[in-house]
Amino acid sequence: MKKATLLIYLLFLAPQILMAQNAIAVKTSGKGQPILLLPGFATPGEVWQQTAAALPGYQLHVVTYAGFGGVQSVEMPWYDKIKTDLVQYIQANKLQQLILIGHSMGGNLALDLAASLPDHVSKVVVADALACMREVMMPGVPAEALGYGGPFIDQMMAMDDVAQSSYLDQMTGNMISKPADQAQIKSWMQAADRKTFVLGYVDLLKLDNRPILPSIKAPVLIMVAGQPFGPGALETMKKQYLALDNKEFAFAADAKHYLMLDQPEWFNETVLSFLEK
Repeated sequence: MKKATLLIYLLFLAPQILMAQNAIAVKTSGKGQPILLLPGFATPGEVWQQTAAALPGYQLHVVTYAGFGGVQSVEMPWYDKIKTDLVQYIQANKLQQLILIGHSMGGNLALDLAASLPDHVSKVVVADALACMREVMMPGVPAEALGYGGPFIDQMMAMDDVAQSSYLDQMTGNMISKPADQAQIKSWMQAADRKTFVLGYVDLLKLDNRPILPSIKAPVLIMVAGQPFGPGALETMKKQYLALDNKEFAFAADAKHYLMLDQPEWFNETVLSFLEK
């Protein structure tokens, strides 16, 4: 009797355990052609709230990653687990003619998915995402040189609340214009799992989407923020995406990295225009 009771318990508990191990959480709403909304690093799916409201007539799948937005963290390598779970999610839900909209790291994921699932993906929007961040931030440094240990990693992991607050103030100030939006993004980052926040960023620095660009057949819109680097930001993006054939660029001269928060009307209009072509 005890064995039977234990078996029933495990059968009901197993799906919950599997869900807890997933590297993504997805909230779905609406009906129509599916859109997968992929946020940037350390921000939950709520960052897409204004964009989602401007996309009636679509079925929206809003993603939050493990370690952020209250989703249980997973072991490293983190990015690869997210990519694997997204592929499985798209296949399991039979999402066809799928539109991918990704900001920053979400843009990298969108490119990976477009290359991995060409028969599922119809269009891609990449919002201010470098194909290889390391090449711009650490030119000449190979991915193999980056790891999950070292003095800088130890310092970031040991950072106290005061030091982290100051660090995040500087980070959000560089990436977002409006104080209210800066405060919101900062609060999400403060709530993030520290290990994911530190080591997940190493995964991003190791990432290089450039080799997969020639294999992407879906049309891609690359949206570029002009601040704080000016027109040079667009030139950098053009170099990064040289190997991508079916692409177009949209440049927001006065926006910072979080384009959809800095210039929501321009962002939404540009996206809708691209989707309706």
